[in-house]
Amino acid sequence: MTTAEFVKRTVIVLIVALIPVLIWFMFDVILIVIGAILIAVLLRVVAEPFGRWGRLPQSVSLLLSGLIIVGVVTGAAYLFGTQINAEFADVYRRASAALTDILAQLQGSQIGKLLLAHIEGGSFSIPGLLSNVFSISVRFIEALAVTVVAGCYLAAQPKLYLDGIDNLFPREWRANVNETIADIGQGLRLWLIGELIQMLLIGILCTSAVWLIGLPSPLALGVIAGLAEFVPYLGSIIAAVPALLVATTKGGDALLWTAVSYLVIHQIEGDLVVPLIQRHMIFIPPAVMLLGIVTILFLFGGVSVVFAGPIAVIVFIAIKKLYVRDSLGQDTDLPGEA
Repeated sequence: MTTAEFVKRTVIVLIVALIPVLIWFMFDVILIVIGAILIAVLLRVVAEPFGRWGRLPQSVSLLLSGLIIVGVVTGAAYLFGTQINAEFADVYRRASAALTDILAQLQGSQIGKLLLAHIEGGSFSIPGLLSNVFSISVRFIEALAVTVVAGCYLAAQPKLYLDGIDNLFPREWRANVNETIADIGQGLRLWLIGELIQMLLIGILCTSAVWLIGLPSPLALGVIAGLAEFVPYLGSIIAAVPALLVATTKGGDALLWTAVSYLVIHQIEGDLVVPLIQRHMIFIPPAVMLLGIVTILFLFGGVSVVFAGPIAVIVFIAIKKLYVRDSLGQDTDLPGEA
């Protein structure tokens, strides 16, 4: 082996070894990039009917898509904003009161004290925790603004950025890189459509259920349930917690009916809605998705749970395409092919 070859291989090994370190330190940037990609995918999904059936130019279709999305968000905020704000404040107040009562009861028993002793040494501020969950930081708003603007640029000129990625790879790799990016984009598109359908259905069902039970702030609880669906599997648990806490303030019957309702709704989701959507969209084995989400959450913290689903989709498709199909030569279906 010549000195030049040795140096080249050493540099390659160092670069590969540094990739996990770079991912760790740049994870916030990676989350913004993934968020921008999802924004771009959403814009192009809404724009598809205008280009396919209306025969409109891409620029006009994307403009109409952006106007529709902004109009829906603005209209919902105008029609329900005051009510939702009041209901969220009510949910926060009731959940804080319920958790404070639960903690007080736990402090009154030996088992409860033992349990609390293992939660941050017993110094556990429920109001402070809920305040962090319901509050929006300036840093979050800044990241959201950058994500939306970057997503608009990606949607408007995808070829410009794909050509930039091409230049990072040798010429003989570029066809495979473009094919992989296209497969990941198609997978994210199908996954996002499926998630939006699930979020809408679960939001409507949960709102109706808690309204029939007689819980206060049904619209806010439904919005929480719908938004939580963006996190596969874990989202249903996250959504049930505020509903159950609010139900404890209305008595044992309300708590029982709320628990049964959320259980039935998510059984319907898991046994009927999800299989039907995955049959036409993208199927990822449940254990693979769940383990991927938990791994991402463990490595990068709580904020990563928002994008754990799309990250798992990206990794799953990349492994199937680059390793199972290209390296091992095995036949495997990618999203949109079957």
